[in-house]
Amino acid sequence: MDDIDCRIIACLKENARTKLSAIADTVSLSITATADRIRKLENTGIISGYTVLLDETKIGHDIIALIFVRIEHPRFNEEFCRQVKLHPEILECHYVTGDYDFILKVVTSGSAGIERLLTFVKSIKGVSLTRTLVVLSTVKSELSVTPVPAKAAGR
Repeated sequence: MDDIDCRIIACLKENARTKLSAIADTVSLSITATADRIRKLENTGIISGYTVLLDETKIGHDIIALIFVRIEHPRFNEEFCRQVKLHPEILECHYVTGDYDFILKVVTSGSAGIERLLTFVKSIKGVSLTRTLVVLSTVKSELSVTPVPAKAAGR
């Protein structure tokens, strides 16, 4: 990836529906060359998809929380992961090092929603401890890293 690829990705991250002609103007390439680069980024898997971002508060999901989960034995990990993948309010699940085994990022509605989610998580076989942190405000939220060219990153 070079500087132009990085700038194309930055444009798409800002708004994936940006017209190809606008991206081409921004990166000073022809529309055809820009389209070829985007297709190459998609074909190599660097761009893995496009999505819709929702304002959760406008659909009644006004609580973001992080749930730290300890599993009593690794033999329960697979079932835990399977259950977590099925729950629509669990947005992320990370297997981590440290005092806990997993960290879940959840979005739900009010204290009743958090209570319902915690009951669900605690009912999964093998869960031995949870700790929940409610997010008061979000300073930064990105879906993916914006790459910088190797020269600019000092590589």
